[in-house]
Amino acid sequence: MTTDSQTQPGAGLQLPTGFLFGAATAAYQVEGAVAAGGRGPSIWDTFSHAPGRVLGGDTGDVAIEHYDRYRDDVAVMADLGLQAYRFSIAWPRVQPTGRGALNQRGVDFYSRLIDELLEAGIEPWPTLYHWDLPQPLEDAGGWPVRDTAERFADYAGAIAAALGDRVKQWTTLNEPWCSAFLGYGSGVHAPGRQEPAAAVRAGHHLMLGHGLAAGLLRSGGHQVGVTINLYDVVPASEREVDLEAARRIDGLQNRFFLDPVLRGSYPADVMADLAAVTGFEHVRDGDLDVISTPLDLLGVNYYSRHVVAGAQTDGDDGHGGGVGSAASPWPGSEHVGFLKGELPVTAMGWEIHADGLRRVLERVAREYPAVPLYVTENGAAFADAPDADGLVRDPDRIAYLDGHLRACQAAIDAGVPLRGYFCWSLFDNFEWSWGYARRFGLVHVDYATQTRTPKSSAFWYSDLIRGRLAT
Repeated sequence: MTTDSQTQPGAGLQLPTGFLFGAATAAYQVEGAVAAGGRGPSIWDTFSHAPGRVLGGDTGDVAIEHYDRYRDDVAVMADLGLQAYRFSIAWPRVQPTGRGALNQRGVDFYSRLIDELLEAGIEPWPTLYHWDLPQPLEDAGGWPVRDTAERFADYAGAIAAALGDRVKQWTTLNEPWCSAFLGYGSGVHAPGRQEPAAAVRAGHHLMLGHGLAAGLLRSGGHQVGVTINLYDVVPASEREVDLEAARRIDGLQNRFFLDPVLRGSYPADVMADLAAVTGFEHVRDGDLDVISTPLDLLGVNYYSRHVVAGAQTDGDDGHGGGVGSAASPWPGSEHVGFLKGELPVTAMGWEIHADGLRRVLERVAREYPAVPLYVTENGAAFADAPDADGLVRDPDRIAYLDGHLRACQAAIDAGVPLRGYFCWSLFDNFEWSWGYARRFGLVHVDYATQTRTPKSSAFWYSDLIRGRLAT
């Protein structure tokens, strides 16, 4: 039986045997229990409690209570047939001040979670840093300070020693572009600083922390990767000014991170673009050798593309998901304009452009040394809610996932070593500076009652994983 893939999402998808299907969350977005078990404050606790920082004054204090409900949440994962769960370890939960001995009560929580996942036949995929820097380290200067990279490596080595007997793959950082340029540039993410030079230093020290941690983990026999959020950057026209804008934004968004990690060097043109912002005295001899420690995998997060022009416009400001800021996350390229196209958009206002994922994956495979790739985040926010029957029907999300999984298949068919896909997000949760106003989940969460209700997309994804969709 054949089915028109335009009317039957999932029909004809033939991802290879062994392709890993998972879903992802992050600690501050789901755990809640911010004062439980000896957890210390993070920069996101401080940021979200500051007036005007988060839409509606929302915080992650309660989130979706994953800390207390993790067993039920793992049961949801098992019911859906997930093969892997990508989660993050809250640094301030396991090392409250960012230095010194681990907090055993925090470690025990993740140990219980990992055991629950393994018992359910689900691979644990922990990320060591998903933006929740211990506040004491920010008070000492944060990521713009070199010592933070060294503290991160100490933490990574300690937590891997505590949990690594049951974990196969570790991810060091999630989206260092956001940590550096939204946290220290535009200020729409924690810690909310607007210091372009500090943002550039933060980017380097994040990658240095990754390299130091990766070396420690690999020396202990662990497999390790890093996750970078990549965009297909498209010039608004073939005019020289627009081509130049695309080069600049591609440099800061993509190559500023890919080149050091995979080539051991910074792009010369990006360094020239940043010369008016900061020198590179913070880059010491040997740093790039550390940053380019060999990877076992590279995570790619993809949500949309950037269409850019050589001058500011009335379109999107390109800050990638904040509530609003007068400052730019593009140091040295503040003049570049971000255009809104004519394609459909998600509730975030992000253009839906699935083919950009194929282009990004093929580019990494074509231009950089070979490394196994995983799509570690991909998903969409839509304004979905239970209907009169208590069902959450989200056909737009199903269409989004279908389109992007087809892009994955096209990339694999073109020879890209893509090994798996993690949907963002498993549950509706605290969406950073948007608070609880944006829903990305496969599973709907009623924030008043904490009731979990799988959406139509969850059942569709489950059927895809189990091979039950029409072909």
